[in-house]
Parts: sequence; structure tokens; C-alpha cells
Amino acid sequence: MRKSFTLLVCMLSLGLSAQKKDQKQKASLDSIQKLDEIILKTNVIFGNKYVAQNRTGSAYFISPKELKRFGFIDVNRVLKTVPGVNIYEEDGFGLRPNISLRGTSPERSAKITLMEDGILIAPAPYSASSAYYFPTIARMQAVEVLKGSSQVQFGPFTTGGAINMISNQIPESFSGNVRASYGSFNSSQLHALIGNSHKNFGYSVEFLNYGSDGFKDLLNGQNTGFDKNDLVAKFRVNLFPNATVKQSLEAKFQYSDEESNETYLGLSNADFALNPFARYAGSANDLMKAIHRQIVLTHTVDFSKDFRITTNLYNNYFARNWYKADYITLNGNRQSIGTVFGDQVAYVNYISLVKGDINSDGNDFMNLRANNRKYRSRGVQTKFDYHWYEGAAFHDIEVGLRYHYDEEDRFQWIDDYAINNRVLTLANAGTPGSNANRISSARAFAAFVTYRLKVNNWTFTPGVRYENISLKRENFGTSDPSRTGANLAVRENNVGVFIPGVGANYKFNNNVSVFGGVHKGFSPPGNQPDEKPEESINYELGTRFNLGGIRGEFIGFYNDYSNLLGSDLAATGGTGSLDQFNAGEVTIKGLEILLNYDFSNAESKFSIPFTFGYTYTDTEFQNSFGSNDDLWGTVTAGDELPYISKYQFNATLSFEHEKFEINLNGRFNGQFRTQAGSGIIPINEKVASNFIIDFSGKYHINKNMSVTGNVINLLDEIYAASRVPAGLRPGHPFGAYVGLQYRF
Repeated sequence: MRKSFTLLVCMLSLGLSAQKKDQKQKASLDSIQKLDEIILKTNVIFGNKYVAQNRTGSAYFISPKELKRFGFIDVNRVLKTVPGVNIYEEDGFGLRPNISLRGTSPERSAKITLMEDGILIAPAPYSASSAYYFPTIARMQAVEVLKGSSQVQFGPFTTGGAINMISNQIPESFSGNVRASYGSFNSSQLHALIGNSHKNFGYSVEFLNYGSDGFKDLLNGQNTGFDKNDLVAKFRVNLFPNATVKQSLEAKFQYSDEESNETYLGLSNADFALNPFARYAGSANDLMKAIHRQIVLTHTVDFSKDFRITTNLYNNYFARNWYKADYITLNGNRQSIGTVFGDQVAYVNYISLVKGDINSDGNDFMNLRANNRKYRSRGVQTKFDYHWYEGAAFHDIEVGLRYHYDEEDRFQWIDDYAINNRVLTLANAGTPGSNANRISSARAFAAFVTYRLKVNNWTFTPGVRYENISLKRENFGTSDPSRTGANLAVRENNVGVFIPGVGANYKFNNNVSVFGGVHKGFSPPGNQPDEKPEESINYELGTRFNLGGIRGEFIGFYNDYSNLLGSDLAATGGTGSLDQFNAGEVTIKGLEILLNYDFSNAESKFSIPFTFGYTYTDTEFQNSFGSNDDLWGTVTAGDELPYISKYQFNATLSFEHEKFEINLNGRFNGQFRTQAGSGIIPINEKVASNFIIDFSGKYHINKNMSVTGNVINLLDEIYAASRVPAGLRPGHPFGAYVGLQYRF
């Protein structure tokens, strides 16, 4: 489907034949709304850089202009521009990102609050928060990142921060665009959007397809890439248009599907050095199939320009089956791929079987697990927003309520494959449900109240959040695929918690301000009875400034965990049970620096903006323990957390003219360890640092049409993106792409 450009031609014809209008959308490239709408925009937290830079806590707004600059389809490359974000890559395309905010565990982005248009978007954010589904960044209009006391309104995860991805809004007048690109590894992208607003009705329809044959190599030449489709439709009706109280109803429908030939199998140290882009024969059948559906109804009531109530009714469904090598059986002895590649000397014969260097003999198998799961997430939330002036003081009160239910349904099995002459042959088909057969669920009620007071040069924002969560697991057992309940085992856990926070900002003048805050960090526990939640007290202190044309901010943060929780994830070499375990006391401290400068002057026909971001993150366990599932290994007080780079920086330099633009982005990601430790990182636990440069360029043929070019990894740096769960995996090599964009 991605190779068919018939749709592109049709959409271009539609655009050329459509009546062209000269009106421009009122939103600027750095904002999705006018400044006088900043308080009451639906499903948006702050909506532009001005508001983000005037909050009492740390916040960052990735604007439409910034997203369009490189046209990335990899969310990792987008978020690495934000100080305080720590990411380790996995597949080179950003299909399943691992995002940390201020040192939270990055595995599957499971410890941060992820939203799309203000709606929780992880497949099961309370009962199974690992983000095996992630919204496609290429169809987003902007991204909001909150850290520190800015995020108390958003939960359930309040330790590191929250990310809200803003999908393309319904345009204010008839408009649309079509863009297509093609390049290395037979990679292509087609994105089409059209919409309009009338007096009492608006709509938008959007289609996105992108995919690649992949940059990794199987001996049989098999495809190692992916293919994804996204379809979004929005409809808005202004109810009772002649009434004094204005009301609107908006419906959003989203559908996506994915087929990706991805694997958890990496390479041994020796094989990575020889050919980092090779794939072992034992991974030839690995395949992820997934679909995602979302329906959101949003009702908005504007009692006045100062008082709004917004209510969302939402339903998310996600089904996926990642069929992949999980175990290796040699001479009847089964070992997980994480164990095998964690000790490559002891298990060298197992690796030989995976590679196909030896043939199966009797009880030698590649064991492929059908990680078949279905997720449901639904709920209703409402927010009251009222603000007013009283003399020189500005007051703003927000009250939010949410009732939410989610579940993860596992129905999994394992198939045994013999491997001969590097070809897999099914030997024993597993029985569905014989590997995992259970439902984990959560019911949660959440509420928050925040109050913002701005008087003279001071702004204060106290707030409190309440979460009441009931977690449950119904395990039907691996011998009851019909789920009769004959062997049903049930366990439950309940937690209720208040999460306070307060932030303050003092503005010395229009060019210098200081801000700070303290808030409670919280992460829900698992469904094991009496398991305690993750808790911490988090502090931040920073300054924002505009001096000599240099705009920027310095922020220091300190997160003091009284109880850090780890999760048993297959993605990091565990069993994949998702059971959580206690890691005790941990401290995480760091520094975030952001600088912006434009080298051009007011008389110049060119703009030369430069942005620099730096993140320092220092982590330390305060107690010693041994994790049961060996995910962190044996921990000694003073050890560093795994998967967190201590040093990172990002720099972007652009050269912009009304006819063309050129952009360069360089990212340094420091080394990190894959098991807790201190001092020099052992080679078998180390992912080395890397420095990657990306390039993009645009030439505007006219106001409607542009030619685009992108280069990923301009210097063709060969680097390891990760070592977990089973060996080294490479990052994206040099890739060049050319495209065409048409706007109407």
C-alpha cells in the first residue's frame, strides 16, 4: 500500500481543482492558537511557547514549525531536542520508544503519563502501562512536555513528567496538504490532510502511510522493515449557535495498523563488530501485527470567555501479536534469549543454534512465543476552568475529574521450530493460552484542583491530585484455554493517594525570571496484594532569561525516591510478567540547559536560528539488594541506575529564507549501562556513546509547493542503540530521502 502513489496523484488533483483561498490560519507556526485563547483551548495544556515559558514549572512546547523542520517519523529524534528527556532507541525507526523524563525508568515509556489531545493513550495506563502502542509523530501538529510541579494535573504518573501529543486540528478555513517522500531502504511516506470550518460545522480527514524494507539483513533477503497506516477523522458541531451559552461537540475517530518484521534478538559482541546490520536466521519469522482504534467525544460549554467546562468520553482498543523468538532449547534445556546473550561465553552453543551455524538435533529448537494481547482503555473526564481579575490580581482555578477503566488480556502460546541449514521449520505447534492466559485490569478515579494566582511580579500555583486505584488480575491458568474458571486465581491490590504540589515564579522584568517548585512523585503499584506504589519528593529550581539576544533557561532538579519500583519487562531481558518489585531508596539529580540565538539581524533576508540543549542526569541507589528477576542485577548502595545516560546534548542550526531552508541537527547521547553498577562499565553491560547528525532541506517552488530532502545519520555513524533484551542492536545508518509537498 505504501508503494502506491495513486492516492497522491488523486489528492494533488483534488487540491489543484479546489478553489484556492488566500486566507491563512490564524495560528502561527509557533502556536496552534491565538494568545487570547491560551486559557480555554480544548484538549491542549498550553498551546504555544509563550505560555510554556511562563509556567511555574518546567514545560517545553515543540511547535508546528519545529516538527515540520525535519519531518521526522521517529519520535525519538523529536523528543531528544528537549532537555530532561532521556531515550534509548530500539529498532531505528521509533516504532516502540523507551522514554525517560528526569531519570524515570525508560523501558517502554512505562513511567510517564502519555496523552494524545489530553486523553491517556498508553494501551492500559494503569494495569499494564508499557507503551507497545505509540501515536505516530508524523501526524502530530505539536507536542507538549511537562516536568516538575507543572504536571500535578496529569496522572497517574507524576514523578518525571507528562507528554501530550496534539493531533492536527480542524482548520479554520478550507485547506489541506499532501506530502510524499521516498528514499533509502525502499522507505516511503505518504501523508494527506484536508479540512474546513463553516459557521457551525467543521471537519478534517487525514491519512498517513509510511514504511520501509528495513536496514537489517537476513541471509534469505527477507524484509526486515515495517508498514504502518493511520487514519484520523474529526467532526465538530456548534450546538445551539444562537444561545448565549456556547456549546460544541467534537468527535474524533482514529484507526491504525502495523506489520513490522521486528525482533528482540540482537547480535553477539563479535558479530556486531563484524556486521552490525546482520539478523540471525533464528529471527526470520519474527513479526509484530497490531491494530489500534480510538473514539473520543468532546463536549465543550463556554458560559463566558472566562468559564469553560470540557468533557471527554473516550474508548481505546489495541490488539497486537508479536510473534518472536523468546527462548532457545538445546539438548532439551530451554533458556531465555536474555539469559543466553547476557552470558555469551557460557551459552556460545545456544548462539550457534540461533545463527544456524549448527542444525537442530532431536530436542534443539527455536521457541517462538505468540505474545498475543488485547488492551482496552475507556473512561470519562471533565475539567472546569474559571479565571477572573480582581484588581491587579489574576486568578485561575481548574478542577478535573476522571473515571477510568483499562485491561490487558493475555492469551499466549509457544511454538517450537527446528532450524536446519538456517531455515526454520515448525516442529511443535503450541496450544493457544498455554503460555499465558490472564486478564489484568484497573479501575481508577482521579481528581485534581489547581489554583493560579498572579499578582504583580509573582505567580503561585498550588495544586493537589487524588488517585484511587483498584488493580486486579484474573489468572485462568495455562491448562484452561476455554476460561471455564476451574483453575482461576485472583489477586487484588488497592491504593489511594493524595499528590500535592506547588510552584512559584518571580519575574524581575520582561527578560529575567526565576521559578521553582516541589511536588510528590507517584507511580501506581502492580496488582500484587499490599504492594506499595512508587513515591518520591521532587524539587526543581530554574531561571528563564532573554539577555543580549540569547533566550534560554537553566533548571536544576532533585528527585528523592522513598520507594522506586522496577518492572519485569521482556524488553529489558526479563520474563515479561510485568510484575513490579521494590528497589528502595534512590536519588536522581540533574541539570537542564536550553539556549536559543538567532545569528541574523533585523535587516537580513535570512534567519539563522540556533538552539542548544544539554541534560546532565546523576542517579544513585541508596540501598543494596538483589532483584529477583535479574533485571538490574545485584545492586550495591552507590550504584547507578541502568539505561540512563549521564550526559546528553542536542544542537540545531538552521538557515532560513523565504525560498528555501537548510537545517542541521546534532545529538550526543552518552554511554549508559544495562545493569546497575558504578565505575567503569563492563563491556557486556555497556552501550557506548554516539554523536548523530541529521540534515534537512526545503525549496519552495511557490507558496503551494515545496521540494524536501532529508538525510538521517549524515556521517553514517555505526553505533549500538541498545543491548537489551538479547544482544546488540544497531541504530539507523545513513539514509537519504527526497519528497514533494503540496499545500492548498
